[in-house]
Amino acid sequence: MTYKTILVHLDETPHVAARVLMAAELALQHEAHVIGVALTGVSRFLYQNEMVDEQDPNLARHLDVLRGRASRALAGFAPQLRALGVHSFEERLLDDEPGAGLALVARHADLAIVGQALPEQHGSAANFPAEVLTESGCPVLVVPHTARPLSSISVSTAGVASPGAPTPGRDVLVAWNASKEAARAVREALPLLRRADKVTVAILDADLHPVLFGEPPGADLVAWLARHGVTAGVALASSPRQGLLKRPSQAGESLLALAAEHGCDLMVLGAFGHSRFRETLLGGVTRTVLDAMTVPVLMAH
Repeated sequence: MTYKTILVHLDETPHVAARVLMAAELALQHEAHVIGVALTGVSRFLYQNEMVDEQDPNLARHLDVLRGRASRALAGFAPQLRALGVHSFEERLLDDEPGAGLALVARHADLAIVGQALPEQHGSAANFPAEVLTESGCPVLVVPHTARPLSSISVSTAGVASPGAPTPGRDVLVAWNASKEAARAVREALPLLRRADKVTVAILDADLHPVLFGEPPGADLVAWLARHGVTAGVALASSPRQGLLKRPSQAGESLLALAAEHGCDLMVLGAFGHSRFRETLLGGVTRTVLDAMTVPVLMAH
């Protein structure tokens, strides 16, 4: 398995350059085609509504502003990829809402790269990564807004690029709870895990679910990864326990702490959630990680 089509979301946020750089590095590693997508925010269903007159001058002006913004988001994409030595790419400007539109294109991709929601964003903007994940059927790599566009790519005078060491993915933390979502996330991350210098399988509260995790905990997953050429270790930890029944809590915070402790530059996470609940697309652990992440997170649903 490899990533042959990589989708990257383009907008006017300051950290879009780091997102494009990550797409470029992965494209060079996997000889992949990159699709850069900018969206106007105008729902595709607007054009199916016969009550809407596209010739209305007020609507036309509004659409022009939105399309101009999307065009500006696309402006630096091709020059940046060419400068990095990526030659197989295309750009698309779509009249659609960001989450729904990107999810539609991502159904024909192997990996979608999006940015973490900014702290001041709310509603649909804050739920954008989750919507792409739950609606696309494609793994999503979320890049933190603190990321800086630093590259290990070197380009020769002849325009031939070398991707250098994998970024992200030198040191990977796999959040493992033995769920089907976590299993899918690990499978989708195999192209990155095979290139990693170090892979750590993080298991929280294994003592509460011995049947799920096996004996010793994580041994079956480690053996499966080894058969795919991935050498992994296991890190066991306990999350804080509260209440009379001493139930575990703050699992998301515990995973982030483990990632920092091990110096990881990528987390692999299976995401829980139901797309029909628009304001609560993902479970508490996933939401905590998405809100507080400082390293890229690869998610599958």
